[in-house]
Amino acid sequence: MKPLSFLRKHQLLFLAIFLFWVKAYIVQRFCFNTPTEGVLQGLLLLVNPLSSALLLFGISLFFSVKWRKLTIILISLLSSMILYSNVIYNRFFNDFITLPTLFQTNNMGDLGGSIFTLVQATDLFLFADVAFLLIIVRFVEFPITLATKKQINTIFGSALALFAFNLALSEIEQPQLLTKSFDRSMIIQNIGVINFHIYDLVMQSTVRVHKALAKSDVFYEVENFVNDLHGEPNPSFRGKAKGKNVFIISLESMQSFVLNRKMEGHEITPFLNDLMKESYYFPNFYHQTGQGKTSDAEFLVDNSLYPLPSGAVFFTHAENEYNGLPEIISREGYYPAVMHANHASFWNRDIMYDALGYKRYFSADDFEINENNSVGWGLKDIDMFEQSIAHLTSLPEPYYVKYLTITNHFPYALEKEDEFIPQWTSTSETVNRYFTTVRYTDEAVKRFFQRLKEEGVYENAIFIFYGDHYGISEYHNKELGEFLGKEITPFESVQLQRVPLLIHIPGEQGGTFDTIGGQIDLKPTILNLLGIDEGEDLSFGNDLFSNERPGLVVLRDGSFITEKYIYTKNKCYDKSNESEIEIEACEPFIEEAQLQLDQSDKVIYGDLLRFYENK
Repeated sequence: MKPLSFLRKHQLLFLAIFLFWVKAYIVQRFCFNTPTEGVLQGLLLLVNPLSSALLLFGISLFFSVKWRKLTIILISLLSSMILYSNVIYNRFFNDFITLPTLFQTNNMGDLGGSIFTLVQATDLFLFADVAFLLIIVRFVEFPITLATKKQINTIFGSALALFAFNLALSEIEQPQLLTKSFDRSMIIQNIGVINFHIYDLVMQSTVRVHKALAKSDVFYEVENFVNDLHGEPNPSFRGKAKGKNVFIISLESMQSFVLNRKMEGHEITPFLNDLMKESYYFPNFYHQTGQGKTSDAEFLVDNSLYPLPSGAVFFTHAENEYNGLPEIISREGYYPAVMHANHASFWNRDIMYDALGYKRYFSADDFEINENNSVGWGLKDIDMFEQSIAHLTSLPEPYYVKYLTITNHFPYALEKEDEFIPQWTSTSETVNRYFTTVRYTDEAVKRFFQRLKEEGVYENAIFIFYGDHYGISEYHNKELGEFLGKEITPFESVQLQRVPLLIHIPGEQGGTFDTIGGQIDLKPTILNLLGIDEGEDLSFGNDLFSNERPGLVVLRDGSFITEKYIYTKNKCYDKSNESEIEIEACEPFIEEAQLQLDQSDKVIYGDLLRFYENK
């Protein structure tokens, strides 16, 4: 088969392949802000879209001459929609779409105007090739011939050969890329968006058989691993809050950098700043969420297990057996409940809360919500806290109540009359509005405290405030860097994953604990404060007050923090001077961090906690 003859007979096909190749390269390079350090990374970024372009458009060769043009245009449109969906998703979550997230589309109705704030005029470029193809097939007569078996084999053989070449280069750049839980941005940087989705489909299909094949010996393997992670809880804090009502409050999208900081002379979190002085405060506390964001934070807190590398556990594994914190404390006489003024089915909470052991879920149906008291994602925090007071009186004591705030949620919309401080002034409307909604949530918490004191609830309670995940994504690094007065390097990006953690016990003086920790540590910390033994449990966290902590905090993307180092994106940094150092300094922790993620994944994928009843 002569190459030139092949090209002439399938001009439209190769034109579509070329246009997609160029577009995919530009999108991956600029829309995803993919770095190209060195010749190899640049070559990978150039090569990886071509194999998927050959694979996608090669499908058109199976269609008859009559339908070939239409098929090519439809494939071009579909591939453009896949790229654009990832562009929008990346702007919102600083992440990429995976198969499990596609089954979470019932959440999209609650996004409201969030999606429209992400759309830009330049996005039309992503569909320019589709428009060009439509025009050119209208005015140019392309030769369309029936594809031979040899031609089809050539196209798909070339696609596979290029993908193999791509993987070989990736192995040089990043060894074991597809067998370790590296972050998705690194995988896409090496193999491309379309190839990533094919890889994700294979991985998710493989995951489905894990539960069926899991055996009790895997449970014992993980149990032994977890036992080696545990240090003794701090005996000085055991039972310090025994018998008290527990309020655990999730501060939506709140990062630690807003604490004790002013924006153009305005204090951003005045109440939390004051509360910090009489609470136990952890300045080096990190969120460890993945694609499930708030639901992942809940999962971490309630189970002391890592969320999944793809999708949200609340959706993918709500049918599993768990030994959640609500279930444990309910056996000790506590009544666990949730206050969240959103639809009960949102993020599958109505199902998952039951699996975790919550006895009552106060959802949107339990609150009075109207146009005047709602904004963005639902009922405003001030109104939610106020209306919840009546619900508290219906609960038997002692109770454990989790509150999920929502006003400080992207796109950080707020009416002018609800702004306690003015918006910032930068080129990013998202960053500008963020400070006003953070301040609003701070005010909501202040008023909630005042109401609890009026109701006589405050004194016999313990309050735990934690940030659930980041609020400002890397997409806004430039503007956030301007506010912080520093460049947002990979080192600084990890440090920005710190979220507030305040444990307030009325009558206790409190203090600052510089120990590094994460959301995975809250379950054992709370149990120790309540004087409750964990018992048999596959808990990966440790008491935050303990003197025997391992000194390693692992993030879901494989990054980690130790007392001396930060590791992220295959680079090691010295915390003392924020400089990049030789990778050897971090190597003793790399395997341990990956093992923790892998072992936790085994628990969820294999539903290993069901084997407890057989012990």
